[in-house]
Amino acid sequence: MTCPTGRHVFLPDDPPALVSTQRAECGNECEDLTSGNTPVSTDSTVSTDLDLLAGIRNGEWLDRQVFPPLNYAVPGLIPEGAMVLIGPPKVGKSYFLGGILLAVAEGGYALGKIPTGPRKPVLYLALEDGDRRMQKRCRELLDDGPIPGRFNYVTKVQPRQVIATIQAFLQRHPDTVLVVLDTLGKVMPEARPGESAYQRDYRIAGALKAIADDHPGLALVVVHHDRKAATEDFVESVSGTNGLAGAMDTICVLVRKRQSTEGVLKVTGRDVPEAEYALSVADGRWTLDGGDLAEAAVTARDREESAGLGDRSTQIVRIVGQHPDGIGPTRLAVELGIEPKHAGEYLRRLEQSGRITKGGRGIYRPAHRSVETVETVETPGGELLQFPHGPASVENDYQPEDVS
Repeated sequence: MTCPTGRHVFLPDDPPALVSTQRAECGNECEDLTSGNTPVSTDSTVSTDLDLLAGIRNGEWLDRQVFPPLNYAVPGLIPEGAMVLIGPPKVGKSYFLGGILLAVAEGGYALGKIPTGPRKPVLYLALEDGDRRMQKRCRELLDDGPIPGRFNYVTKVQPRQVIATIQAFLQRHPDTVLVVLDTLGKVMPEARPGESAYQRDYRIAGALKAIADDHPGLALVVVHHDRKAATEDFVESVSGTNGLAGAMDTICVLVRKRQSTEGVLKVTGRDVPEAEYALSVADGRWTLDGGDLAEAAVTARDREESAGLGDRSTQIVRIVGQHPDGIGPTRLAVELGIEPKHAGEYLRRLEQSGRITKGGRGIYRPAHRSVETVETVETPGGELLQFPHGPASVENDYQPEDVS
């Protein structure tokens, strides 16, 4: 709506100070349109402008809002919103997520260490599995214990109906906190005529994200394969175009060498800290390598720093890491039971390779900064969990359309 002079447009939630100032500019000919005393403009251009501006908020409005805290399906690790989990074939993604789904459904511990709070419904779209395999996997993960009733799964969906299937389940179970689609490749449609691969990826990912956006508190995890080519930035390991990664709120990459019992989970997103967490896997069960996420992050860092080193050098890097103020050859020699000159030679070589740093006067320090645990999450059960801080965001520039 406009003032009688046509110079100003007022909205019902405009701050009083703004209305007063603009009325003064018009010689007080303007009236507060919220009072209903000013006629509505019949100018179609003004009407269109008002429609376009209907969603605008200002800083005063934003400052008054009180938003509910972010909900986590797995505290500190899987927040509400859309997430993509990336990993090479047969790395163990299905067991990794299967264990998490069962933990949430039975109110247990995700990755063996993270309490998930009260039992909650989950949905697993295991589109590469069958009932026999699902039963076997669940029994392995539960040590032959009973499979929780809140664990729901489906192994087939009708063509082009995956989104409708998820929405129907959420309508029946509105308290669901975790949905997993395994895998995206089983339901990815062809690009529309004239649609680029990027636009197709963003359209599909955007439609899946819209489900999470429309259901506050819900985490929707989409499983996808990684690129075969190695890359330094783990976000770029997402198979396909950047459209998929750009649409998602959170990106996780699960890494494990063949025949190895050690793995790492790399995480970044809009609402979670960017971090890497050390994992261990035995008989299909994935667990944090540490008492909590903060300790698992330290373990992941230590593993990276000791990669390619012998046992003795690895031991020295670990000892130096325990002395943030520095340690010299003499003290190191005592701890290791070796000659000081040999300890000094080890320290010099590790400093030259960048594994540690020299602080002067024969003192050596860790090459890294300690992990800061400044982010705290309260679980549904009231327990406080801390994890490394350092959020990152993923930008995008394409708006999704409907999926059909």
